[in-house]
Amino acid sequence: MSNNSIIIIGAGFAGLSAGIYAQMNGYRSEIFELHNQPGGLCTSWKRRGYTIDGCIHWLVGSSPKSSMHRFWKEVGVAQGREFIDLDEFGRLEGRDGRTLILYSNIDRLEQHLLELSPQDAPVIEEFIQGARLGLRFEQPPEDAPLFHRLWGAVKLGWLLVSQGRNMQKWMKTSMQEFANRFQDPLLREAFLEMWVPEFGAFFMMFTFSYLHNKNAGYPIGGSLPMSRAMEKRYLGLGGQIHYESRVEKILVENDRAVGIRLVDGSEHRAGRVISAADGHATIFDMLEGRYADEKTKTPYEKWPIFQPLIFVGLGVNRSFEDTPKTVSGTVFHLKEPTEIGDSVRELLPVHIFNQDPTLAPSGKTSLVVMLNSRYDYWKELAADPAAYQEKKDQIARTVVSLLDQRWPGISNQVEMVDVATPLTFERYTGNWQGSVEGWLMTPQNAMQRISKTLPGLKNFYMCGQWVEPGGGLPTAVMSGRALLQRICKEDKIRFNTTIP
Repeated sequence: MSNNSIIIIGAGFAGLSAGIYAQMNGYRSEIFELHNQPGGLCTSWKRRGYTIDGCIHWLVGSSPKSSMHRFWKEVGVAQGREFIDLDEFGRLEGRDGRTLILYSNIDRLEQHLLELSPQDAPVIEEFIQGARLGLRFEQPPEDAPLFHRLWGAVKLGWLLVSQGRNMQKWMKTSMQEFANRFQDPLLREAFLEMWVPEFGAFFMMFTFSYLHNKNAGYPIGGSLPMSRAMEKRYLGLGGQIHYESRVEKILVENDRAVGIRLVDGSEHRAGRVISAADGHATIFDMLEGRYADEKTKTPYEKWPIFQPLIFVGLGVNRSFEDTPKTVSGTVFHLKEPTEIGDSVRELLPVHIFNQDPTLAPSGKTSLVVMLNSRYDYWKELAADPAAYQEKKDQIARTVVSLLDQRWPGISNQVEMVDVATPLTFERYTGNWQGSVEGWLMTPQNAMQRISKTLPGLKNFYMCGQWVEPGGGLPTAVMSGRALLQRICKEDKIRFNTTIP
């Protein structure tokens, strides 16, 4: 079988990216996807006229001035898409009547935080300095004039030399450790609630750099249209996608990947196999663990994953036109601790999609409530289908009643409620334990690399969130792109890209 042919497992952003760049460089590729549509976790679904978006909040690279924007053009996502930049990342309404607002503009954010908690000025200034440091890392796009690109590379090199120690400090500091330094309980609570506590503080600071530079906009239409755009780009380049085609085994002969077997028993062969699917299923099921050494097993045994979610979508007959538009939503305190699913909650995070009129009928709005949950709780509960469904129904009733505490009368305006669990995510994407983004980017693993190949297995590769800690859509696209650059180098051909 010629190495010119490639089978790709999974039509999420990483798999579509690998396929797009494969087609650009003269390879013949086919993608096999277990679902009936593209995008993997970058998806949305409709219920009673409302669209529930399961993924996008902001997209790094939305600005045409950024270096990442070229990648979005190459894969067909940027073309014809409207991005909007919101003034607020999010807000937390405290018990004491104060509201902390994480403004997208760094200067405005600094002023607001200092007004809220003057006693925390030293910690606030450290955070703001870190966010401003990120402003200096943006590089000119690849199609910028040569002088601009060279000067950008020189400035980046100097930054890495002069600020390397400062960057390492923030990469080694978790958000939990950083937030605990605030004296004001409102600031401490906000930074922990509106970010992942285990994440390195470095990555939150850089997010605010992107927001400040208007390079992390929200794409009107949400997630699935972006996935459809990548699907269109891939098919337009001559690729093939086989939907509802779950891969059961990766075929291996003489320690060389030669193809795949689907659950229906059919076999498909190619010179190379790329898995952009779930890492655990790939290594331990499709390959039966035969090529998993201790280094390969370690992340699956020791590293934390993005916690699975209870995901509640609501359709509300209300415009929310007077409610501030935010990147990630509003968090408010409940009147008393309330059990929702497997945990007792004191706070409720609500993302009101009033920035996107395409997700709901005119004058109405789509809302999302996301709550961390435990996979094993739902797995055990699902042994009794009736109990599983009753728990979902109970969560729907509870969330609607709790929203009334913050927006009186809203319970009578709710027209649709849809509850997804970690098992829902697992069923539609195959993601291990229903995780939504793979490995958490912690201070312990931030600098560790995961091999894109397995020891002793030739012509096999992996890309996507299980080999790129931190996850995210830009990471997925760059993972597929970088992998094809590597394959082109192996074949001694020049890596080429085009923009439609």
